[in-house]
Amino acid sequence: MSIPRLKSYLTIFATVLVLGQAVAAQAVELPDFTQLVEQASPAVVNISTTQKLPDRKVSEQIPDLEGLPPMLREFFERGMPPPRSPRGDRQREAQSLGSGFIISPDGYILTNNHVIADADEIIVRLADRSELKAKLVGTDPRSDVALLKVEGKDLPVLKLGKSRDLKAGQWVVAIGSPFGFDHTVTQGIVSAIGRSLPNENYVPFIQTDVPINPGNSGGPLFNLAGEVVGINSQIYTRSGGFMGVSFAIPIDVAMDVSNQLKSGGKVSRGWLGVVIQEVNKDLAESFGLEKPAGALVAQIQDDGPAAKGGLQVGDVILSMNDQPIVMSADLPHLVGALKAGSKANLEVIREGKRKNVELTVGAIPEEGKELDALPKSSAERSSNRLGVSVAELTDEQKKTYDLKGGVVIKEVQDGPASMIGLQPGDIITHLNNQAIGSTKEFTDIAKALPKNRSVSMRVLRQGRASFITFKLAE
Repeated sequence: MSIPRLKSYLTIFATVLVLGQAVAAQAVELPDFTQLVEQASPAVVNISTTQKLPDRKVSEQIPDLEGLPPMLREFFERGMPPPRSPRGDRQREAQSLGSGFIISPDGYILTNNHVIADADEIIVRLADRSELKAKLVGTDPRSDVALLKVEGKDLPVLKLGKSRDLKAGQWVVAIGSPFGFDHTVTQGIVSAIGRSLPNENYVPFIQTDVPINPGNSGGPLFNLAGEVVGINSQIYTRSGGFMGVSFAIPIDVAMDVSNQLKSGGKVSRGWLGVVIQEVNKDLAESFGLEKPAGALVAQIQDDGPAAKGGLQVGDVILSMNDQPIVMSADLPHLVGALKAGSKANLEVIREGKRKNVELTVGAIPEEGKELDALPKSSAERSSNRLGVSVAELTDEQKKTYDLKGGVVIKEVQDGPASMIGLQPGDIITHLNNQAIGSTKEFTDIAKALPKNRSVSMRVLRQGRASFITFKLAE
């Protein structure tokens, strides 16, 4: 064999050897979940519910089948409904399946609210396949947490961890009953923490790539120490099946809810009485911020905690109690974790300057207050360079929306206003970080707007306020 060919074989052999060692090292580093599963599985339960639904009424008129040929009589009898009960109506039963886990030896169980919602009967099946009827202690739809109680003693329980210590990239394990298959184990990593989902403002979700399917809901999410760090709650999907994006409720949040449900039957959350929005690049530029960050106050409820504490529309909240607000969704998470009566110290940017605002947090109301539709106005029009015709607000409009100033758009022409989606009936309260008191002020401020720079405008549409940005070209 020639020397060059020998060198080539030796090189290939060395490469294969290195790759083999790398694969072996990687195999050694992969976690083994068997001990975790053996210890935790006895405390993970299957939850089935039954909901009684009224059946559709069955006609009292039974056709007379006497005298028909036997073949025809049998055909009609097969198509007839079964005899009705003496009560005069029949009922159907709707069933659902989910998961849960035991958190105390005397039988308290955590699961999702949507697993047991509207249930007339809740059955918990333990690892030894024994079944117990559960009593609903309380639910919290806002966090999707429910607390159940079964009669028992010395039941197996799970160790609870601290979800606030989780970091992206950590291994996590789920145990549940997808499609009714008890104690199914799946694994993955933490993809992100502190996620906000639509209509879920008060839960900083844990995002994972752990395979979750129908029936996993309410089951525990573990760290490698075998501690529960979350409750598997929902998935993001476009197909109806698992697509690699799952969400879990942090156990810190779930236990706070559980303790409140156990002690008082309901959950109290902090509330500021503000409408906030994300600070994007253009808004950051218009408010003089170095980078997009914080929560922009777009609206303040009259007589709410924020109004009483001196917070103002247009303030950008950068931190609360020394905890930074990077995304606007961080604020509801922090405020919701406080109890009514707690103090909140906010660091805000107001008119380009940093300022501290201290206020007392209120309790979140049961239902929001809806604002009426915008009344019409026949006040005098005023034109401006934005391509809109505006009018003074009537006393009725000011009272309805609790406004001290602003102008209402009567007509949208071609120009910047049309391009950013303004509509007749919109109320403009601020332009270029300046409050609008009249049509004259609006026109004067509009004339002095800078060119080729992001300019902010606060718009109120059917009671809902938001800041938008635009640029005037040369």
